[in-house]
Amino acid sequence: MSWSWVVRIVAVLGLAVVAWALLTQAPAVVHGHWAYAVLLLLTVLGALWALWLHRRARPLPGGWRRVGSIALLVGAVGGLAMVAYFRPFSAQEPALAAMASDGAVRVTETRTRIVLEPTGTRSSTGVLFQPGARVEARAYAAVLRPLAEAGHTVVIVQQPLGIAFLATGALDDARAARPDVTGWVIGGHSLGGTVAAIEADGADDAATAPATGLLLYASYPATDMADSLRARVLSISGTNDGLATPADIEASRADLPDDARFQAIEGAVHAHFGDYGAQRGDGEPTISHDEARTQISNASVQFVAELAAGTPAAP
Repeated sequence: MSWSWVVRIVAVLGLAVVAWALLTQAPAVVHGHWAYAVLLLLTVLGALWALWLHRRARPLPGGWRRVGSIALLVGAVGGLAMVAYFRPFSAQEPALAAMASDGAVRVTETRTRIVLEPTGTRSSTGVLFQPGARVEARAYAAVLRPLAEAGHTVVIVQQPLGIAFLATGALDDARAARPDVTGWVIGGHSLGGTVAAIEADGADDAATAPATGLLLYASYPATDMADSLRARVLSISGTNDGLATPADIEASRADLPDDARFQAIEGAVHAHFGDYGAQRGDGEPTISHDEARTQISNASVQFVAELAAGTPAAP
């Protein structure tokens, strides 16, 4: 097989990966952070450029150009693997319906954040939420909307490539955009919860708009925060979770303050904390998604209400 044919095959594979991502998860690409859409566009442009450059058979160059050509091809294959890996999980109902504004909640959506804002009396305590890895931000609208209905401004972060570690500046952005919020409960699902713990630990002693609470959905911190974290903690998990397993959650007790509260939803799994479909490696649920979502929302509303009222959350 000639060198040009190898390049052509990789280029066509690139176009196929982009088509697959768009055909299967187009809503998440359209509504998500712009980074993945740009990655898809660059992949298309690179593939078309390679097809045009090798429209006629060309031999593999010699010398240092050969090394460079092979390295470029290997890099292109790695880039395609990255495009495939970062394909997001699209939001499903009832999260999509929860994105509609009504008399109680006004919803605004940009490429960097989704804001669920109470239309009536507002609490001075807001909620900043980091989605799980590669999960579209809209997928959390239904489970978090009750917090907005209870009077709390909710900001759901639109993460670059769906990775919370690439959105660690979200709290500072939310503070600047919402000066009316004087205290933040920082929450997150899965990997988003791990980053939320880092953000809460770093902002719990801030002079203005500090982190007053940490809300973990099927998640746990990556490091020991037992002595450094001042924010109150609620960890909500599912007993049938195959990804953040009950053993993982139990082990996280040592990394969180002694007064951290743990609440397990009997029969719930990892994907019950958002509305984005089944997730590979997850457990089998023995409770309906609707019931799990209701329990998660109710626990979250109670926790944030306690913090907003200045009432210590019981361990």
